[in-house]
Amino acid sequence: MDPSMFATYNSQTNGVPLESKLATYMNRQSPGVTLTTSAMTKQLSNLSLDAQKKSPAATEFVPGRSLASSNSSSPNLFNNSYHSQENVGGTTYFYLGNISDPLAAEDGSEIIGTVGAGQAGYVYPGTPSHLQPVKPTKTPSSNSSSTPSTPPPQSNPSYFVSESLRVDILHKNALTLEQPDVVRYPDLPNEVDSYHELCPLETIHKPASTVLGYQTSTYKATSIKTGTRYCLRRVHDFRLGNTKCMVLVDMWKRLAHTNLVQLREVFTTKAFGDHSMVFVYDYHPGAETLLTKHFSSTELNGYTDPFSSDPNSPRSFSHSKNVRQQHNNMLPESVIWSYIIQLTAALRVIHAAGLAYRCLDPTKVLLTSRTRLRLSCVAVPDVVTLDGNATNPLSVIPHFQQEDLISLGKLVLALACRSLLAVHRDNMQASLELVSRSYSTDLRNLIMYLLANQTRKTVTDLMPMIGARFYTQLDAAQLRSDVVENELSKELENGRLFKLLVKLATINERPEFNMEPTWAETGDRYMLKLFRDYVFHQVTGDGRPWLDMAHVVSCLNKLDSGSHDKICLMSRDEQSVLVVSYAELRQCLDTSFEELVQSAKEAAEVAEIVLRR
Repeated sequence: MDPSMFATYNSQTNGVPLESKLATYMNRQSPGVTLTTSAMTKQLSNLSLDAQKKSPAATEFVPGRSLASSNSSSPNLFNNSYHSQENVGGTTYFYLGNISDPLAAEDGSEIIGTVGAGQAGYVYPGTPSHLQPVKPTKTPSSNSSSTPSTPPPQSNPSYFVSESLRVDILHKNALTLEQPDVVRYPDLPNEVDSYHELCPLETIHKPASTVLGYQTSTYKATSIKTGTRYCLRRVHDFRLGNTKCMVLVDMWKRLAHTNLVQLREVFTTKAFGDHSMVFVYDYHPGAETLLTKHFSSTELNGYTDPFSSDPNSPRSFSHSKNVRQQHNNMLPESVIWSYIIQLTAALRVIHAAGLAYRCLDPTKVLLTSRTRLRLSCVAVPDVVTLDGNATNPLSVIPHFQQEDLISLGKLVLALACRSLLAVHRDNMQASLELVSRSYSTDLRNLIMYLLANQTRKTVTDLMPMIGARFYTQLDAAQLRSDVVENELSKELENGRLFKLLVKLATINERPEFNMEPTWAETGDRYMLKLFRDYVFHQVTGDGRPWLDMAHVVSCLNKLDSGSHDKICLMSRDEQSVLVVSYAELRQCLDTSFEELVQSAKEAAEVAEIVLRR
């Protein structure tokens, strides 16, 4: 053989090339241990294979090795190599020579052939390991690496949307489809302009919720024109005396953002028994305000707006008690920063459009999902306060924009202290000290900047204070999008398979068609009936139902695609056997369903003619 075919090694260590991994391991010394050639030779000489010998009954078969017991201490691996092998149904058969009587092996395999020197046979390994029941073993020792006695529970992959998301969507759908309660609310009108099916979205308080001193109430309603659900906010007993404010309403209609509740239209009505102004918004089922989400029930009862300069608001002595109650249940700072980023994003768009929100308090900020904030009640303050103002409505917007930022600082302070009383002037210093002890300096500086009255502020000035936290919010939004997209992919094909099942159900077992009771039992329909049994009515060998979702989905997909794979269909009395392809079954399905559709059209035409007469 040509010596040039071999790689040349420059040096060796203990007879092992330096490039070899074995040389690397041999050079690695354990602490306190010196490995020499003589020591290795002495240790190897003490090794004996006699202790590893097994009894003849426990002889293990190895392809190419004699099955007989041998007096030699080393196994014979090269004298008796097997001649051929065959794989049948996932089982490998080894053929070595003449076949003789079978012998049972310890592992349950079937050894065929006389076990002796110079003789050979073949091995049937028995039931595949993945189909064998798990046998409990002895409890292993603490330092043992053997399989535990009880196998861990296997996690079954979910082929459907997750349970939590499914429950959340079902809850929202139930709220969307909720019908009016005429017994509880008998005074609600049946229709308001082009909307009907009014359902109150909040408990009717006394006093009711207000916007800048005007009593308001909200309803879910259905559009008569489109059937879409909307949220109606009604301003009680209000007459529009000047239309100058409608300029701002038109600007709000054109403004769309992910953190705003979209305004659709504004109209006046007398359907409630008075002159009311109604604002129509997009409906977000299951939304809750920050007031009900993060503040104590004692502050919800008899709620007074601490964001306004009300002389009758609670005093500071009650605030100290409230702070002590809420200190152990404060919001995580990451949640507060998430709210700040969303609120500033909405205010940035609003102010850039030349508008002001003007009602930034916990009763108007909605949580429409677990972490999504939306500003509601847009345009209502502009209509109820600028109505009748002789000046240009746009001229006072810069002043209101500054008030938006002050209100943002109050809202963040109230969330940080988990108390609405924290924003009162008498409680401000104690609240800021609590924020300094519980949160970062960045959050305290942001609150201080927003509450300062001496400087003129803009939303973009908050960017350096938020800093890299924008990346965290962006990552959370993208992660949520990935989760929802993954859940959607599980249900993507359900509509297609549902249509296929509808066609099959309308054809199979139909009592009669065109006055022919056996229509569903003959011709193409009979093949579809047998296919239905093949897909859904399979049984095991002992007659028990065999349920396999993968089998059902695979058959329906092949039927829908018109695959040329063939299947064997058998009648229930086992007297008829048909071998057909999925393409032929698909043609039978389309033809039979088309006959039903055509007959239904003819019946509708006949009924229309009868009605005309």
